[in-house]
Amino acid sequence: MHTDIGNRCVAAKVNGELVPLRTELRNGDRVEIITASHAKPSPGWLQYVRTGKARSNIRHFLKTMQYEESAGLGERLIDQALRTLKSSLAEVEEAAWERVVRDGGARSREELLADIGLGKRLPAVVARRLLKKLDSEDSKIAGSVTIRGTEGMAVQLATCCRPIPGDAIVGSIKKGQGLVVHVSDCGHIVRSRKNEPDQWIDVEWDARITRLFQAAINVIVENQRGVLAKVASEIADAGSNIDSITMEDDRTVFTTMHFVLEVKNRQHLARVMRSLRRLSDVKKIARVRE
Repeated sequence: MHTDIGNRCVAAKVNGELVPLRTELRNGDRVEIITASHAKPSPGWLQYVRTGKARSNIRHFLKTMQYEESAGLGERLIDQALRTLKSSLAEVEEAAWERVVRDGGARSREELLADIGLGKRLPAVVARRLLKKLDSEDSKIAGSVTIRGTEGMAVQLATCCRPIPGDAIVGSIKKGQGLVVHVSDCGHIVRSRKNEPDQWIDVEWDARITRLFQAAINVIVENQRGVLAKVASEIADAGSNIDSITMEDDRTVFTTMHFVLEVKNRQHLARVMRSLRRLSDVKKIARVRE
């Protein structure tokens, strides 16, 4: 398959029928690849591709994509750090960039910015070097870094608390991972924020976000025939998609359903939950953040 087709693949048909991309082919199968201009390879593909060439091409694409996205995040972080020092990217002269890139052992400004986005360099330290402020003042970034949720691999939304727009959030720059965003009261980060406060920065949501985000909820319902269909229909009517569902049947009169939903923001999730509470079969519902 041509690499460009593979990079834009979204689905496949085998003998005229839609099948998962992980489907194993047999001799004589007729395969049609469905592409989209916005599509890109997923790290999950590495689990089931068969040839070394395919695996190598996917890794190369992901590495390049991470590098570009990290450079974009790094530029925003350095701009925020410069603003803390009463300056901005527009005010930094080209000669200053060349000096800091050379002294830092980077091959280019883009590589320097990618290192910042990946957590390999502290943005506040680089900002001070750009402005020749070499004293030992606090290197923590003041103010908040705005995220859109579309930064790709450079920004990760923590799966332990699944932050969505409307939640108060904080970020930690992890070396080699970029910016990891948590809900500010996430129980998994309490000790780290106390013991390593310099690793954390304030983060806020961009007001123009349009994409969907994952949120987890638990729904306790009466064991009635057709109750899952009722709940799923109510979720769909509220404008949300179901990403995954598991169920716990404790062999009593109640069943616990675990949903991962796609919602626009915290207000959208609240509307979905209010709709579900109106169902007589629903006895309890709660958002899961741990």
